Order: sequence, then structure tokens, then C-alpha cells
Amino acid sequence: RQGVSLYLIALLGAYALYFLFCSISYFFFFDKRLEHHPRFLKNQKWLEIKTSLIAAPVIDALTIPWFLGEVRGKSMLYENVADYGWAYFVGSIGLYLLFTDFWIYWIHRWEHHPRIYKYIHKPHHKWVMPTPWSALAFHPLDGYAQSLPYHVFVYLFPLHKYLYIGLFVFVQLWTILIHDGDMISGHLLERYINSPAHHTLHHLYFTCNYGQYFTWADSYFDSYRAPAPELDPIHESLRMMKKKGLVDEDGKEIPQKNK
Repeated sequence: RQGVSLYLIALLGAYALYFLFCSISYFFFFDKRLEHHPRFLKNQKWLEIKTSLIAAPVIDALTIPWFLGEVRGKSMLYENVADYGWAYFVGSIGLYLLFTDFWIYWIHRWEHHPRIYKYIHKPHHKWVMPTPWSALAFHPLDGYAQSLPYHVFVYLFPLHKYLYIGLFVFVQLWTILIHDGDMISGHLLERYINSPAHHTLHHLYFTCNYGQYFTWADSYFDSYRAPAPELDPIHESLRMMKKKGLVDEDGKEIPQKNK
């Protein structure tokens, strides 16, 4: 009974966060011109949503044993900040991000191995020009594998239980934001933070930028590719829009006559 309750809470929570964060990202940040990119699929947004809705129940079912262990006191989650102090409380955020980023890097890179890729990770790379709706649109085993570090962490290191929940929400938000196709480059944090620009390049070129939050693992293990204005997929999108008569030579929208 407890497992069923946890499953329903996890699934409904995942759906709620998915639609909330994806809606905000898609309607307020995603550049709709990217939908004219030559690699953008017909009905792609709806396919991404459908794939996400199908994957989530399976992923949550696979993670229930981890959640059960956590609520039954088998993990190192704790309630009182005083148990470890405020310094550890704050420091555990960085530890959590570094630990999960490192292991997700290697899980993600392993999924790109030719013997593994076509079975597990290829469905997610169907979205060569992704939208925020693609953030959870992958094979269930892919999603489960990349979620493992988040659960394993609390069995190895103490983490405040409410901070754990907050970080789970942050993880889903971050995962959605890095799929918004934004190719802003040249900023001070570019070399350190895995931004939407880095992840867009990962979808376009496949063998670079495997990290989740940071770029240090990609830099150290020689898989880093820096964003650059000339790599922005908006150029291909505008080229297609010009062919369709939707924008002029300067990329400005041409008013369309109502049919």
C-alpha cells in the first residue's frame, strides 16, 4: 500500500512539474523559429509530450524501491538541521550537484557507446532540434539510469529531507531548461556551467557535452565543445524560413496574408 501511494505521488508530481516547467520554458523562452529547422520533425512537440507521458510511469515504477528505502529510514536522509549543522546543510548542495553531475556524465557517455546507444539512448536523440517538451522524452531505462545518482547519493551521504525534495524539483527544472535551444554564448560562466547552448550542441553533434550542470567533466575527459554564434541552429531555421517566404533577407518576419 505504501508503495502504491508513493508511486502515485511521484507520478502525479512528475506530470505536474513537467507541464508547469515545460509550459513556462516553451511559451516564454523557446524561440519558435527553431521549429522551422530542417531536423525538426512533423508534430514533434506532441510526439515529445506523448513519449514523456509514456516513459514517466515506467521510470517511477522502477524507482519505487529507492523511495521506499528512503521513507523507511534506510537512507541517510535526516530532518533536523542541527544534526549536521548549517555549514554542512549548505555544503551538501554543492556535494550533491558535483556527485550527481560526475556520475550522470559517465552514465550519459556510456549510453552513447555503439552497443548501448541504439537500445536505450537513441529515442532521446530523435529530437535533434529539441524543445523543452523533449526533456523527459526518452526510453524508460534511459531515464531510470540517469536518475540513479540522485537516489544513490542519499544512501552514501547525509542530506536534509526537505532539501532533497527541493533538489529534485530543481533537477527537473534544470533538465527542462537545458532543452530550450537557447544558444547564448560568450558569457563569463560559459566555460563552467552546462547551459542550454551546450546541450543544444549535444543534440546536434551527439558526441560532446555530456554533463548535466557543469562542464568540468567534459573539459577534463575531452568531450567539451564550446558554444559559438556560428553553431547556432537559428541560422538553419532562418534559411528554411526564407525559402518558405516567412522572413526576408535580414531575418525579419514577412506578414502573411490570411488564407
